[in-house]
Amino acid sequence: MLSKLEGIVLKTRDYGESNKIVTLMTKEAGKVAVMARGAKKPRSRLASISQTFMHGIFIVQRSSGIGTLQQGELINSMRHIQTDILRAAYASYIVEMVDRLIEEGNPQPFPYEVLKQALYAIEDEHDPEAIALFVDWKFLPYAGVRPILHQCSSCGAVEGEFAFSFSQGGFLCHRCFHVDPYIIRLSPTQLKLIRMFSTIPIEKIGKLELKRETKHFIKKIVTTIYEEQTGMRLKSRSFIEQLEKSEALYSLQKDNKDKTGDKL
Repeated sequence: MLSKLEGIVLKTRDYGESNKIVTLMTKEAGKVAVMARGAKKPRSRLASISQTFMHGIFIVQRSSGIGTLQQGELINSMRHIQTDILRAAYASYIVEMVDRLIEEGNPQPFPYEVLKQALYAIEDEHDPEAIALFVDWKFLPYAGVRPILHQCSSCGAVEGEFAFSFSQGGFLCHRCFHVDPYIIRLSPTQLKLIRMFSTIPIEKIGKLELKRETKHFIKKIVTTIYEEQTGMRLKSRSFIEQLEKSEALYSLQKDNKDKTGDKL
């Protein structure tokens, strides 16, 4: 049976001398793996469409086993992502998360839409670190974690000063701070941002400009949730951390150079 699927390439792996197994996140069928025969050959009509991040229309011959990719029509090659190491790193993090958390075989319209919106936002030169935070918070339920972010997880209050509690699984209001001695206090802005990352569609947000410290603070919370409550740590996260360290070192060296001047 032939199926016409709109999808995004999550990953590929070589199979034999000339073939690839391509994992797609599709709008109609969820996550599916297909065989792209001959895709490793440079002149193959499947070579370009079967690269990671590609958004396209895929014609798949589906059977009881793995399907076969017959042809593909490119919608967006994600050129900016492909040619920028930082954007590619965060895009890789996002597709790896989708691949790890979404099982094959069932339509998954919400994860597909989040993935699509995230990659297009990064491609359109939005802050890739902020976009990754949207994905982090929105995908927590798929990792089996549903933090309570709309009210106090202890008393249900919706007003007051709030903090985040890992032990209570969400926000605590100031009346309940005594419940957890290890709370992480939140400013009104941090509270608003976490709720925004969790609930508002990426496409509804303009170009978000956040302080680096704010992003790192919120990233630390959500990364700790994934690592401590699900045991999940992505390879692409380690690469991003290496990039951040290199960037920080470069900035420090540049600042020192600007202060001292060029001295031989």
